[in-house]
Amino acid sequence: MSVIQSVLNEERLFPPPAELARQANVPGMEAYQALCEEAERDYLGFWARMARENLLWKKPFTQVLDESNPPFYKWFYDGELNASYNCLDRHLETQPDKTAIIFETDDGKVSRITYRELYRYVCRFANALKAYGVKPGDRVLIYMPMSIEVVVAMQACARIGATHSVVFGGFSAKSVHERIVDAGASIVVTADGQLRGGREIPLKPAVDEALSMGGCEAVRNVIVYRRTGSQVAMQAPRDVWWHDVLEGQSDQCEPTWVNAEHPLFILYTSGSTGKPKGIQHSTGGYLLQAVLTMKWVFDSKPSDIFWCTADVGWVTGHSYVAYGPLAVGATQVMFEGVPTYPDAGRFWKLIQDHKVTVFYTAPTAIRSLIKAGPDLPKRYDLSSLRILGTVGEPINPEAWMWYYTTVGNSRCPVVDTWWQTETGGHMISPLPGATTLKPGSCTLPLPGIIADVVDEAGHSVPKGQGGLLVIKKPWPSMLRTLWGDPERFKKAYFPAELGGYYLAGDGASRDQNGYFTIMGRIDDVLNVSGHRLGTMEIESALVANTKLVAEAAVIGRPDEVTGEAIVAFVVTKGPRPTGEEAKRVAEELREWVAKEIGPIAKPKEIRFGDNLPKTRSGKIMRRLLRAIAKNEPITQDISTLENPAILDQLRQAS
Repeated sequence: MSVIQSVLNEERLFPPPAELARQANVPGMEAYQALCEEAERDYLGFWARMARENLLWKKPFTQVLDESNPPFYKWFYDGELNASYNCLDRHLETQPDKTAIIFETDDGKVSRITYRELYRYVCRFANALKAYGVKPGDRVLIYMPMSIEVVVAMQACARIGATHSVVFGGFSAKSVHERIVDAGASIVVTADGQLRGGREIPLKPAVDEALSMGGCEAVRNVIVYRRTGSQVAMQAPRDVWWHDVLEGQSDQCEPTWVNAEHPLFILYTSGSTGKPKGIQHSTGGYLLQAVLTMKWVFDSKPSDIFWCTADVGWVTGHSYVAYGPLAVGATQVMFEGVPTYPDAGRFWKLIQDHKVTVFYTAPTAIRSLIKAGPDLPKRYDLSSLRILGTVGEPINPEAWMWYYTTVGNSRCPVVDTWWQTETGGHMISPLPGATTLKPGSCTLPLPGIIADVVDEAGHSVPKGQGGLLVIKKPWPSMLRTLWGDPERFKKAYFPAELGGYYLAGDGASRDQNGYFTIMGRIDDVLNVSGHRLGTMEIESALVANTKLVAEAAVIGRPDEVTGEAIVAFVVTKGPRPTGEEAKRVAEELREWVAKEIGPIAKPKEIRFGDNLPKTRSGKIMRRLLRAIAKNEPITQDISTLENPAILDQLRQAS
């Protein structure tokens, strides 16, 4: 194959702070290498030790890995445990009065709940679910705002062996309907609405609309949490209030012990065409990676105040809100609102007020906060911070540097984590007390994760060249299948030509030190005049023009001459340029990219918008941009789009 060219060259390196390294859970490179060597020497023995030391088992496992039917791997198959027991009960004797969650609402009200209180709340809701006929293996669809209650609902499902499927509160009725039907949910748990940025977003009406679309006959009840107090239609006897179902329920509920392979949850990946993909995760393997990565990547300490800004509708909110922090007994912040309300200092104020020590957010949020006020963090006391993290997409080096210097005051390691809904937890990431950091690179695979960069025939490519990111061996937290679609699972993730490797769907390169850099999705690789270029690198080059550019997205459109032409969508730091000014700025940016990367990477078209089309979770809608670049009609669901008005702006080429 023609290799993907890696064209950015990053030389800046930042070793871990000596003090942090001394006290870290993985203290220094030697400790990291020792773990990797253990996994290399005895792969199954390594994972067995991790599972025994980090999880509580009702029935210990004797078989570590069953690989009799690849790629349908089973881990710790004959062991039994319960995820909720591992998150709550285990702390009742040691730290019952420790704060589990500090919750701040959109309008700034703060409440706290201890591990004992959370345990009792979860038990009451678990008993309520049982009273409504929920049995082990049943699917419960959860469509709720960020709140303590959404964690309670997820944990209660885990407690009784039901499988939850959480739908992000920004999704439309159609998305809810697709997921109810595909999962065969028997109960829906929702709220009247949610508050984001001072606005109420209704939730219950979307559920009503979804249920009216047909095919939802399996749904017996809808449990509604009163969050906003708005009037909503309640259809008796189907619809019941959250507070009513809790009435009279015991605050003790014996956990249902399940097989390690029991489906803990199904999470649908958004953005794919056609039928959504229901990623199915197991209980034992999934929980193990959530615990290990809390300890390794976030260096979890008893005194930490941990804050992951992700919504529980995404896998990040599953692993690093609903399960990981609770399993290690951490105190965490949950936040209902958005980073820019009532002003762009909201994140920094939260860190200051709650003395957050470990902060984990998305590059998109970082870039939008740079645009909103690059010096704003300096007005707040962020001295409590000790570790910063990024998630969701590759972070361009300039945004990384701003995060490191301005937010972390050049003393907090930035853990740039690569993982996916499908992998269950972090796969490639720096360890804050061990890894020398390199802006824009997720650095090295975690112990026990065998990653490589290969060509289309599955052969490793030389260092410095780009190729396909693969995982060569099964790992405990991997997805088990696609719900109800095993063939699609095999085809999508284990293509025959790669000889059994897991295909991540991302392009990547490795430098001479073995550090990985993610170059964007494989389908975001451009072929310009025979050169294969990763879109991420061109985006990083544009954003490196810190004087002009706040944010950029790059896609390709067919071109008669070059095969593909590069189209860049740019948000500038000042007002959006139009007319002659737009042409001038576009030309300046083309020359800039030519200087940064080379003339081959110059965008053919540059289009300016007040912002980029994003879902409410902050993901850039690249498929939408492709349609705009090709002047195609927009057929995809744009109900989750923050600001539809920008679509017309982005149709204008410069």
